[in-house]
Amino acid sequence: MKSEVFYFTEEEKRESGELLEKLEQHLGDTLTQGDVEKMRAHLQRMMANKELQRDVFGLNPVLQSLRTALIAVEEEGVKRDGVMAILLYTSVINGQIQLDADDADPIEDIRRDYGNSVATIIHGLVRIQELYKKNPVIESENFRNLLLSFAEDMRVILIMIADRVSLMRQIRDTENLSGKRKVSEEASYLYAPLAHKLGLYKLKSELEDLSLKYLEHDAYYMIKEKLNATKKSRDAYIEKFIAPIDQKLKEAGLKFHMKGRTKSIHSIWQKMKKQKCGFEGIYDLFAIRIILETDHQGDTENRTKEHAQCWQVFAIITNMYQSNPKRLRDWLTVPKSNGYESLHITVLGPEQKWVEVQIRTDRMDEVAERGLAAHWRYKGVKSGTGGLDEWLNSIRTALENNDSRQMMDEFKMDLYEDEVFVFTPKGDLLKFPKGATVLDFAYHIHSRIGNQCTGARINNKVVTFRYQLCSGDQVEIMTSTTQCPKQDWLNVVKTSRAKSKIRLALKDIQVKEAAMAKEMLERRMKNRKLEFDEGTMNQLIKKLGFKETRDFYKQLSEGVLDTTSVIERYAQWQQHVNGTAPVSTMPAHSADEFVFENPNEEITYGSDDVIVIDKNLKGIDFQLAKCCHPIYGDSVFGFVTNGGGIKIHRTDCPNAPEMRRRFGYRIVRAMWSGKGTAQYAIVLRVIGNDDLGIVNNITSIISKEENIMMRSINIESNDGLFSGNITVNVENTSKLEALIKKLRTVKGVKQVSRI
Repeated sequence: MKSEVFYFTEEEKRESGELLEKLEQHLGDTLTQGDVEKMRAHLQRMMANKELQRDVFGLNPVLQSLRTALIAVEEEGVKRDGVMAILLYTSVINGQIQLDADDADPIEDIRRDYGNSVATIIHGLVRIQELYKKNPVIESENFRNLLLSFAEDMRVILIMIADRVSLMRQIRDTENLSGKRKVSEEASYLYAPLAHKLGLYKLKSELEDLSLKYLEHDAYYMIKEKLNATKKSRDAYIEKFIAPIDQKLKEAGLKFHMKGRTKSIHSIWQKMKKQKCGFEGIYDLFAIRIILETDHQGDTENRTKEHAQCWQVFAIITNMYQSNPKRLRDWLTVPKSNGYESLHITVLGPEQKWVEVQIRTDRMDEVAERGLAAHWRYKGVKSGTGGLDEWLNSIRTALENNDSRQMMDEFKMDLYEDEVFVFTPKGDLLKFPKGATVLDFAYHIHSRIGNQCTGARINNKVVTFRYQLCSGDQVEIMTSTTQCPKQDWLNVVKTSRAKSKIRLALKDIQVKEAAMAKEMLERRMKNRKLEFDEGTMNQLIKKLGFKETRDFYKQLSEGVLDTTSVIERYAQWQQHVNGTAPVSTMPAHSADEFVFENPNEEITYGSDDVIVIDKNLKGIDFQLAKCCHPIYGDSVFGFVTNGGGIKIHRTDCPNAPEMRRRFGYRIVRAMWSGKGTAQYAIVLRVIGNDDLGIVNNITSIISKEENIMMRSINIESNDGLFSGNITVNVENTSKLEALIKKLRTVKGVKQVSRI
């Protein structure tokens, strides 16, 4: 198509001349010397070199640029730099200028001839064009936010909106129906919400109405015809409705002005679909806005006066017309979180028709119209948070304040400095904190993908999983079945979600490795004709200085411990145990001042026990409270500490009532999950007669219990009675209850209770 001679029709020449004249009038003194001559020479050179071509709709690119520029100037307040960028960008999309990293000369030429600001805007437009090549899901809120953060300069977004409005105006009669549908869908899903966010309500409504016109032709013209048919009667009705109100308000000595507005066709259609009714069923086709003129500055005292005047108007209107109390919206007493203040009422006017009336002061109206009240959010469009709202409000002010035009031209975006937006291969957009890596992306997709991640293809370049993501990256994860998580991965990832999944994976790996090491050890012992006894092995593991059995088996699997040496130590320890009198055969004595401490016995948390926080959150770090020593099987709850950690308490903890009374908002649900194979230290209070041999009887029962280890005994005797504490390690409440039941059968024991 580039081989064809590009020419202007007579009509296009006439319109182009008119547009150029209007642009020169609007820009006036902001144009620098030689701008017009350089631009004309540039366009003539492109035409002579046959570098211009019509777009897929057959539209003249130069003429389209001029139309876009005029919309940007008249509706958005864009000045010289923005207009120059729009006209030069025609060259970019037609292939004359390439702005890649390998050839920086063209952009330098633009910077030299037209200034740095023009070059920056064009660079932003090219970057946005690159995003489209990644087939994004345009209706995604993340994509709208990515555009705002990716554009570098706010004028890029303004130009994109103006360009889409211009294009939508020209494609009414195009034969390219598929292209027309795509452009209209993008206008509806992407550009109209962006215009709404920027406070460009006129352009937003035009984009929505044109999208409806092209996508749902019958619905658009049905509503349009009914609005035209009822316009005279509607205008007459509005005059009839407001005339007595105008008179009463003037009699009350109030200064005010009133506005009447008809809903857009798109807005009416959305309401018809939502309410599932016909056009005649929409009673609020228009609304009346009464704006009181005040000299107040909005401080507390003057706001009280403003509110009083608004309620005075409310009283006057409701005395004239019957109000619908279900439709009263009082945002005076308690303004919206975004600062919006107004009083909305719906009254039954003449001919039994419901009319919405909005009452506010000029200060409130100015705040709402300038965007501080975020009118786009008031209408139900989802918004971002934090800096985005402040930035959008700044733009809104710049667009409406003539004195701030220069600020708007110099305004640079500095959004989402703590966030990045990246694409999946399918075009979905995901949001991550700044500093997130490929590994974070992989674990966001799926735990298995994360566990097997070896790297990624970012924009068709292979990178490691340590690569930090940048906004606009398209990420394709590479995996290997031989890959598995490592401990240092916790230092690679940024998100808590990835860290949690890595910890769980590492824990599973340790469990599997421990099981394999144990199986290997049992097999080697069987070859040595040694019987593997769990209790004896656990004692040996403690003797070797391991606090947790999995650490022992981990070192065994890694070769840190020699299997043969362990088996020899086991055989020696087994002989020692068998050759030593058990605790239950110690010389009988009374309980007077009996003390036994086993400092080598430590609490061991098993790999299978997990606390589930708030129904379904696993993998969260927690600590067991020392005040009530909860164990597996106890009814428990979580308490968020000042440091942000979670402590697990028994529901019958002595401190529970006070915590619930004073800090109920820090209580979270918690429950046990797993198999209950961990070891937990608990203290038993025992009271009984100081009979000869009673201590031996108690300790004998404990020593015979499977997987129960005694840590300490401290008993005092007085006047033939003894009382004391016994600390033991148990796995769960079932085994604890069984132990308590057996201890109560010992002759002389009167009471056994858990502390």
